[in-house]
Amino acid sequence: MKIVKKYSHLNGEEYLIVHKPDLYKEIKEAISKVDATKCRTKVSKEKGRKGELLYSPGNINKEFERVFSDLGWEGKRRNFYVSDDYAIVKVIETMTKHEQQDYLNKINYPLFYSYNQTDFIKEGVAVEVQLGKYFSVTYDLFVKHLSFYTGGIIDVGIEIIPSKAMQSHMSSGPPYYEKEVHNVLRHGRTVPPVPIVIIGVEPEDVHS
Repeated sequence: MKIVKKYSHLNGEEYLIVHKPDLYKEIKEAISKVDATKCRTKVSKEKGRKGELLYSPGNINKEFERVFSDLGWEGKRRNFYVSDDYAIVKVIETMTKHEQQDYLNKINYPLFYSYNQTDFIKEGVAVEVQLGKYFSVTYDLFVKHLSFYTGGIIDVGIEIIPSKAMQSHMSSGPPYYEKEVHNVLRHGRTVPPVPIVIIGVEPEDVHS
């Protein structure tokens, strides 16, 4: 896979270049090791595209998992309790799950448990690979990365998304870089309030 476009939100890329250059280099090299060409195995059953050979999101995800795992990246789960009371949220957001539980019990507040799971994390950097449904990118950007950031677990999040050129050779539904960056830009330069790098990728054979 090759990187074709990048968008740095709240100086996410600049942070990596200055503070974690070796890790950023590792991420880019990991992307280049993902062979999506061999994952063009899905035979389309969609009207107007029946029989067309498409990229398989599931198989590409497995390639990403293999490459990042070999480099020591692991998924991480953040467990926490939720509240619809702003004052309580401000207090518990940076606490550990056990600290939240103690605090909520102390004020006699009901315990509503939840969690977020990120694909890969290493040295304060989270990487999400999103080749599935387009709405999952919004959840990653505005919920997952933000949750890990406000929880003090990461300093920057990375979102890897297909380019439009690649998405046009996939089943209907996957996101594409150009649209997802547009969705971020329409909210203004400070939303979501977490440093993020959105990376658009595509296989070497995408135009064939």
